[in-house]
Amino acid sequence: MKTLNLPMAPNPEPAEVCCGSPAGPPASEHERPGYRIRSFVEDFVASGAGPVPRVATRLSWRDRFGTLRARLGWRRNDYKVAPGLYAVGSPDVEAPVLVTANYKLSFDALRSRLSGLDAWLLVLDTRGINVWCAAAHQTFGTGELLKRLGASDLERVVTHRRLILPQLGAPGISAGSVRRQSGFTVVWGPLRAADLSDFLRGGPRITSRMRRLTFSLWERLVLVPVELSLSIKPVALALLASLLISGFGPWGYSWTAAWSRWFLAASPLLAGLLAGAVLVPALLPWLPFRAFYLKGLLAGAAAALALLRFGGAVAWPTLAAQTLLCLAVSSYAAMNFTGATPFASPSGVEKEMRFALPLQGGMLLASLILWVLSPYVGGA
Repeated sequence: MKTLNLPMAPNPEPAEVCCGSPAGPPASEHERPGYRIRSFVEDFVASGAGPVPRVATRLSWRDRFGTLRARLGWRRNDYKVAPGLYAVGSPDVEAPVLVTANYKLSFDALRSRLSGLDAWLLVLDTRGINVWCAAAHQTFGTGELLKRLGASDLERVVTHRRLILPQLGAPGISAGSVRRQSGFTVVWGPLRAADLSDFLRGGPRITSRMRRLTFSLWERLVLVPVELSLSIKPVALALLASLLISGFGPWGYSWTAAWSRWFLAASPLLAGLLAGAVLVPALLPWLPFRAFYLKGLLAGAAAALALLRFGGAVAWPTLAAQTLLCLAVSSYAAMNFTGATPFASPSGVEKEMRFALPLQGGMLLASLILWVLSPYVGGA
């Protein structure tokens, strides 16, 4: 954070020196007990409602590390900024007001695309959730927007009455209610922050390209790490359980048998996870069926065939248990991806889950029964 050039007292006292080290810079006049100024705040700009933090448009290594951390699902729910009013550049009373969520990934995506522009950023308290998901849960909603307008005294900051909102936030916002209750008009901006510069310099003017929703290979694969990271704990527990169960057989209980059979249980579990969480997103446009659990079953079948081809010969109960486990895990992992795609609706997901979850649970139960019985029936 840059040091503010604060006026000095007429006769400042000599700075104290501790252990031979010179004194550091003075504390910012904007600091408050119990709060700290974030690293992305450069300084403050004056406004009709008081000083407003000016944020950098260039992401630092801390920001990029935080993005990586969020993509991996590490403390993702805590990755947020304080709601309120921010500034980029040197905005005046005519500068545009852009509204976003307080999920830091959304906040960073917005500010990093505004280099060279002057604007106000109104950040809503979405509980650290992105705009699209928050709109569905009404945290990026009319009530929160009206509350934040009042709390920030925005009518004293700008002379115009226009708010530019992300298009993906439309399900949560009633533009008519906002205008009636606050006097501000909602203008729907582009889908992507990358188009904001062209949008603002154009009038603002929206184009059909800015309204078009894509879901490219990269946009799908960038979601894979968090899906895998969220699976670490349940998969680890499943691997431990399979290790313990694999030791039972006609011989009683044997750790040697448990370790030797454990690989036969772990391989379809991991293969099913990769098929559902990686293969399905990568091949999403080309996989048949509309339902994601069916796409996952197809990908799981391919993974099971690969295990059969390279895994060596096993008895039929073991093979059946492996196949059912691979299919169930792949189907579930693929269905879990529906919340990250523009292809599904909440009602459609609920309908799919009502049918798919019993099917997946049945396959898991059948796999477990076959796995326990396989030493008694087929030898391994």
